[in-house]
Amino acid sequence: MTTNKKIALITGGNKGLGFEIARQLGQQNITVLITSRDRKKGEEAINELEKESIDAHLVTMDVTDETSIHQARLSVEKEFGVLDILINNAGIGIDVGIPASEVPLEIIKQTYNTNVFGAIATIQQFLPLLKKSTAGRIVNVSSGLGSITQNTDPHYIYYVHKPLGYNTSKAALNAVTVMFAHELRLTPIKINSADPGFCATDLNDNTGPRTRSQGASISVKLATLPDDGPTGGFFDDNGRVNW
Repeated sequence: MTTNKKIALITGGNKGLGFEIARQLGQQNITVLITSRDRKKGEEAINELEKESIDAHLVTMDVTDETSIHQARLSVEKEFGVLDILINNAGIGIDVGIPASEVPLEIIKQTYNTNVFGAIATIQQFLPLLKKSTAGRIVNVSSGLGSITQNTDPHYIYYVHKPLGYNTSKAALNAVTVMFAHELRLTPIKINSADPGFCATDLNDNTGPRTRSQGASISVKLATLPDDGPTGGFFDDNGRVNW
């Protein structure tokens, strides 16, 4: 399939922040591919997007399964031949409220498998398709809790929030952004980390003060950067975030 429209893939795009990112990109006449482990939930999300006349497609994929990611890439390659935007949105936080000294190692491994290794594997698999784009964009959805600077600042609004697995996984994801930005520095591809802020999503039982629409805006902005836009950075709605 050949098309002049941009193609964007959003991991974990069937709900929450990922769904809102897909919706906002779709409103810009971008074809959106949302990944979901659960086909039924994914199809429900597609139906909701199509009600808004958004060109949306489901890609069944589990970011913790390399075979699943590979099959997803083959599917996208066969149908579209190219990928313009990759949003690594899929993420989990399952150690909130547990002291660092008491977090089971298995929980930390699960967190890293999704938040870090899943993002790396997805980038590696889809990079050949992104290189076929004239202006490839990669956005790693991180968190202010992944900022070491903010984690060590007693004046940071969320200074007391120190879930070991989640915070360190987002710090690691930021490092992933920097490493790929260096490798891709001589290409048209730009990769950045996004801090959506504390948004009301399933990740926090919808307790965040920011709406999903507000949280999605920075990822959408980074996904649609102009040719002279930044790469290898960490941003929120107010600009650069300290690492």
